[in-house]
Amino acid sequence: MKSSYAKDSFEQDAELQRHFNIRLNLFFFSTFAIFTVIIIRLAILQFVEGPTLAQRGTELRVKDVPLPPTRGTIYAAGGEKLAYSTPVQSLYITLQEDYSSNTKQGKMNRPKAIALAEKLKVAFDKYGDPHAPEMSLEEIIDALDLEYRKANGFEPRRIKLDLTTKEIAYFLERKDQFPGIEIIEESIRHYDPDRVAVQTVGYMRKYANASTSIPFYEEIRAQEKSDPALQYTETENVGYDGLELYFQNELRGKNGFKKVPVNPRNMANGISEVIAPEKGYDLHTNINKNVQLAAQQAITDQLKWLHTNRVSGKLHPDAKTGYAVAMEVETGNIVAMASMPDYDTNVWQSGGISSEDWKQIVDNYQNGTITSISSGRSGHNFDSTVYLGSTIKPLSVLIGLNEGLFTTNEHYTDRGIAYFGRNDSSSVQNSGRVSYGPLDPAKAIYKSSNAFMVEMVGERLYNKYKLDGIEVWDKYMKEFGLGVATGVELPREFYGILDYRDEGETVLARLVYSSFGQQAKYTTLQLAQYTATLASRGKRMEPHIISKITDAEGNVVRNYEPKVLNEVNFKKEHWNEVIGGMKTDVSAFNGFPYDFARKTGTSQQDSKGKMIDNGVFIAFAPRENPKLAVAVVVPEGGFGATSAAPIARKIFEAYDQEYGLDGVPKKAVQQSGLNEKQED
Repeated sequence: MKSSYAKDSFEQDAELQRHFNIRLNLFFFSTFAIFTVIIIRLAILQFVEGPTLAQRGTELRVKDVPLPPTRGTIYAAGGEKLAYSTPVQSLYITLQEDYSSNTKQGKMNRPKAIALAEKLKVAFDKYGDPHAPEMSLEEIIDALDLEYRKANGFEPRRIKLDLTTKEIAYFLERKDQFPGIEIIEESIRHYDPDRVAVQTVGYMRKYANASTSIPFYEEIRAQEKSDPALQYTETENVGYDGLELYFQNELRGKNGFKKVPVNPRNMANGISEVIAPEKGYDLHTNINKNVQLAAQQAITDQLKWLHTNRVSGKLHPDAKTGYAVAMEVETGNIVAMASMPDYDTNVWQSGGISSEDWKQIVDNYQNGTITSISSGRSGHNFDSTVYLGSTIKPLSVLIGLNEGLFTTNEHYTDRGIAYFGRNDSSSVQNSGRVSYGPLDPAKAIYKSSNAFMVEMVGERLYNKYKLDGIEVWDKYMKEFGLGVATGVELPREFYGILDYRDEGETVLARLVYSSFGQQAKYTTLQLAQYTATLASRGKRMEPHIISKITDAEGNVVRNYEPKVLNEVNFKKEHWNEVIGGMKTDVSAFNGFPYDFARKTGTSQQDSKGKMIDNGVFIAFAPRENPKLAVAVVVPEGGFGATSAAPIARKIFEAYDQEYGLDGVPKKAVQQSGLNEKQED
């Protein structure tokens, strides 16, 4: 037993030694492997990732603060400035210490900030513009943004815009007394004081407001971190409507940057480096200032006339708004786009607006020729999109001819009323229930026969296509620009209200009421594009407000060429028949020196059970080789011949002066004659 025990003990010691040796070897091997990995990782950090990490470290210590560029100019066709920016000197301060009430140090430093604000106020009061409103101490403290609600600690705060020369001199001489102070050149946006197409040009507001209310800027805010060129400052003014919004990227230009060294507390520390911004592009519009002002004045004068002169035995005091668009037939150029009443866009100059000014413009600050909601209100709260009334009849007849519902030689006996529906249970009358007797298609347009449209177009289209008649009608409407995007370079375009798609009525009823213009509401721009398509005999042109975009040196960045959106092919005799019928008697055009095609319209709209007449008018001139198409809408204006047509007459005359409806500008002829008299 003793011998056996000793042997077991010896073997056990030997086995323990072997296990110890194995563990020791594993320890040394593991240690070697770990140190090898560490050495390799250190080598990678030193030689491979070192430069990148060093750059990141630098970036953490240097912040890029965007500097907005000078905005481009918007010009009228004659070179007049419709919107432009002028340089001003602004006072900025970059906080050197923490003044927030959320930290112990900030609370201790707070009295310094208040003292700084008081010192600034004394300087502003003494050296500022005596005619400008004084900044209050509260406004200065708010501009300092001591709680970092608007900007980070390293970002400069704009304290005052448009410094006087005395203020500039004062602060430049006392930089040591105002740590972090800077004088930076910025720009103020100005708009033509003559108020030329103000809703078309648009206006500007603070980026802080735009980025939370306009999808365009919401997308920019989401991309800012990945693209430095898209970095905006919260106080920067940006386009909020019209051309200012649609061409925001082009007009704004490219950011400059101020590279600000910062300390671990995220406060400015060191000398900043500035990279200058690039000026924005300039927009050159087709809006002719003289034609535009003539259109605006014509609407204003006509509204006053309707308030004081009886039409069809009554005044029209609720006609408070009017809209007009003038579009060149061959090019699609928009030479006038009037939405009245308008307002002075300079109320937005500071990037905001007072509550008093807002109350004055809330019903007319948007472009009523392309929008609907909040674009103007008549006495019974009608907006700018109304039923087209009889102005749809040229297209109704074209559809009837093209669909073979009747021929150019076919006659219809007009009895002043047309019946439709089961057992002729429904009816439509002519205006005044006048009976026109035998009518061919052209005369039906000329006399504006509702009965013809009901029985020859609406009913027959239904009989041919049954339930599919609505789709056929809709296809024709869109081919002429009604109920579809026009392609204009403006935001928020409204496509219309298509009542003929409302299944609450029978298909027959919808087609019948559509045939004489009581089943869809369209914008004035859509109506103008439709008129131009009639004038060109089927070419729907893209409307262009912009002719070209140029850079700061005047180099053309982009030209806008005429573009055909689609073309409708009808027989020549059909076009001749329809255009030949567009000769409604309009006294407002008595003595007009050109043969022109026109169609008056009086659409009816219900208001609390009472039917009210809207005035609508379309025309193009000359009848042969037409140059200009005009559409006018006057909600609650009564008959289009008396409410809307006089406005169109003045627009044609203004265009004739500037460009010549026959290709010869009349103002040039008049000037030539004047020069000849002076020489004699």
